[in-house]
Amino acid sequence: MSALLQKLYTYHAWANNDLFDKLGALDQEEYKTQLHTALRLINHYYVVARIFTAHLTGEQHGFTSDNTDETPTLADLRAAVTSSDQWYLDYLRRVSTENLAEAMPFIFTDGDKGYMTREEMLTHVALHGAYHRGEVGRILWQLSITPPWDTFAVYLHRTDPTRRQQGGKQLILA
Repeated sequence: MSALLQKLYTYHAWANNDLFDKLGALDQEEYKTQLHTALRLINHYYVVARIFTAHLTGEQHGFTSDNTDETPTLADLRAAVTSSDQWYLDYLRRVSTENLAEAMPFIFTDGDKGYMTREEMLTHVALHGAYHRGEVGRILWQLSITPPWDTFAVYLHRTDPTRRQQGGKQLILA
């Protein structure tokens, strides 16, 4: 198990939850078009996460694209993303360091061949999700709505406020 990947995925789940809270608070009718775009972006990174779940387990994923034709509702997508996030957290609890270093061949949905270690796949999924959450955040900014404060540093300090004490060390400013 990788402690850093475990923290990264706990952050990933936290950030997804914050984003869904923010989107759920929007006026669904007033922001219908923007919400649809946000759901398409989130559904895309969800589908990619499911595809990489299949790569990690050696199973078939059944996707022919990196998004679905139909756009799920906010509630359905939230449930699906939450379930996927939990799968990754559970996977990280049981995967060994040796298995993380294992490189695996796979096929992208466009037919191109790929080859990544499990650790690289896991890192890709988390970073990919963060990238698209940022795009949704940009949509919110354009609507003059403050997006969630989605950074790893914020997550670490909100979940462990003692970090603000800097390990009990005094900072010397010159």
